[in-house]
Amino acid sequence: MWHKYINVISVEQALETLAEYQGKARIVAGATDLILEMERGVRQNIEVLIDITRIPDLDQIVLDNNQRFHLGPLVTHNHCVNSKLVREFAYPLARAAWGVGAPQIRNRGTIAGNLITASPANDTITPLMGLSAEVKLLSLNGERVVPLKDFYTGVRTTVMRPDEMLAEIIFPAMLSNQRGTFTKLGLRNAQAISVVNVGIILTLEDERITDAAITMGAVAPRIIHARQAEEFLVGLSLNDEAIQQAAILAQNEASPIDDLRGSAYYRKEMVRVCTMRGLRSIKDDDFFSDMPDHPILLWGNEYQGHAPYLSEHSHHTHNTVIETRINGVAHKFINGYDKSLLRLLREDAGLVGTKEGCAEGECGACTVFLDGIAVMSCLVPAPRAHLADIVTIEGLAHDDQLHPVQQAFIEESAVQCGYCTPGFIMSAAKLLEERAEPSVDDIKQAITGNLCRCTGYYSIVRAIEHAAKMNPVNRDNGGSDGKIR
Repeated sequence: MWHKYINVISVEQALETLAEYQGKARIVAGATDLILEMERGVRQNIEVLIDITRIPDLDQIVLDNNQRFHLGPLVTHNHCVNSKLVREFAYPLARAAWGVGAPQIRNRGTIAGNLITASPANDTITPLMGLSAEVKLLSLNGERVVPLKDFYTGVRTTVMRPDEMLAEIIFPAMLSNQRGTFTKLGLRNAQAISVVNVGIILTLEDERITDAAITMGAVAPRIIHARQAEEFLVGLSLNDEAIQQAAILAQNEASPIDDLRGSAYYRKEMVRVCTMRGLRSIKDDDFFSDMPDHPILLWGNEYQGHAPYLSEHSHHTHNTVIETRINGVAHKFINGYDKSLLRLLREDAGLVGTKEGCAEGECGACTVFLDGIAVMSCLVPAPRAHLADIVTIEGLAHDDQLHPVQQAFIEESAVQCGYCTPGFIMSAAKLLEERAEPSVDDIKQAITGNLCRCTGYYSIVRAIEHAAKMNPVNRDNGGSDGKIR
């Protein structure tokens, strides 16, 4: 798909490479959107990918003395979900990030990447627009700060120049008298692109609204404000009558299209419903109710929040080596520079336990651990594996003894065709690292990125509950020995 892949170790190297290739290079962090866009022909003539994930300190979430947030370009959706600062002072963003994909996607996908992809259905743009966010763009010619409202020129198009890198997202923290939330309608509860999404931020004084921001996604070529609804609410108390009228005004301002996810008529009606739900949750002080206090991240218990740094940059083309460690064994590959990590594992390493179900990050059958966290290997460029540590399903068993999750899947008959099983087992194994005694809700969160077409999930959930009891942290001396036979 690409001709050269470069792991850079500084922002300066990234900018120099962008300038050198004059529009034929793209910055990648998660690459969860870009790989699919390249495969589908949405982004063309890209020859060089510049990987910035090994640059130190680009994954920071900082709240400065002026109460302004600064999000680095490597801040992922799960970083936002896990951030106490974001949850307390930018809750609509945390809630939107929580609704993106599944844990494996949120572990790779960045907020910056979500903004740059510029799809009107992308969830985190909506609350950031309501928060009056700005983006800092860097090039060798200097920097410029662009308000997010001026960043977009249309569907999947922005004002970014080919030589620029999005270096920071900046926005004010919500004040103590502000309340906000984010509502999303998708075709399923997880792994769903928004049919409609709505962000709401209200400023209140003595129970009256002094300012309102209502932003809507997937209803126009860009994220838009419901200006009439915002103006209507100012000066009012948030009662049922005001909520109903504001929702109708927001509905009238939407101009959606018909597509596979829904008709224009349906979308307009759902704008009304989502706006009403969001306003009611603020009125009833209920907007935290279905956001977990301790969300499942699939980070395990040793992940430090960032990838291991490199001491020097690396170029990968047809004649350079990818050196990596898979299941504790050192490997060197020459032919994998232009493919996904999934294909590298299966075709070059011969580790076929990791399955390709969709190649789009939808099914989770390709889940592996990359530098300690669960990811969809179909959406990871293979050269990202250079000097990385990878664990596949073949690496879970140790000393001829199955992992507790593997043994539990056998004992609970949690397998039918078996194609999805490696991905489920990997997600469950990482869950048990993160939470030794998970609840059923924890288990369901952990496997939202994994699809099964056979079992109906009941036996899978039972197996993971069983595995938790077999987990060495919780296990008594009794039980199966788990030997491979």
